[in-house]
Amino acid sequence: MNFGRRQFLGAFAGTAASALFPRTAAEAIAPLQPTTGAWTPGLGPGAEALPPAVPGANSPALLNRALDALHTHAARVSARDVIGIVDFSAPSREARMQLVDVASGRVVSSHLVAHGRGSDPANKGWVEKLSNAWGSEASCSGSFLTGETYYGRHGRSRRLAGLDPENNLAQPRGIVIHAASYVGPDIVSMQGRVGRSQGCFAVSNDDIDHVLQILGPGRLLYAAR
Repeated sequence: MNFGRRQFLGAFAGTAASALFPRTAAEAIAPLQPTTGAWTPGLGPGAEALPPAVPGANSPALLNRALDALHTHAARVSARDVIGIVDFSAPSREARMQLVDVASGRVVSSHLVAHGRGSDPANKGWVEKLSNAWGSEASCSGSFLTGETYYGRHGRSRRLAGLDPENNLAQPRGIVIHAASYVGPDIVSMQGRVGRSQGCFAVSNDDIDHVLQILGPGRLLYAAR
């Protein structure tokens, strides 16, 4: 699933986007040029410039699946301005979490994110399997609804509720977005991969505030392989 940013966003202007949004919104989506100045109101600071293209997470097919999920769960997803997409087909050394502004098609930011121990038993940095089972310590795929912020053992975190059969135990399993010291560019430099979670979407300590701000309550996080 290795595609360039132009292909990733170009797919957004195709049939899935046209079916999901009014024609005027779909027509506004175009290949990106670097921008300066204020970002779309409400998305917060730190999003004035686009990050460099990232291989692995820029998949048109995965984006279309996320848009389909946004449409399917429209009754549950109250805030549809931003979606999060995690490409579990990419290795953990790559920034495979993308936060996308739906109306403009802009990638707000890209982030490293861990997968669960049970998804990568040999600790190779690749997701080998996904599981919704209790005690699996594996990542699960599907559509997640972002919930409230809370403070737990990993500091400021965000609760998630699974919306699909393959992740409907996410909330009772305690699958959340949180920060971890085992995620970050320094860890990738040392060992060629980030560490593993117990199934949670763990991002770096430097990224957690931005991720939780942009991907606020009532939004869609979509993960697949």
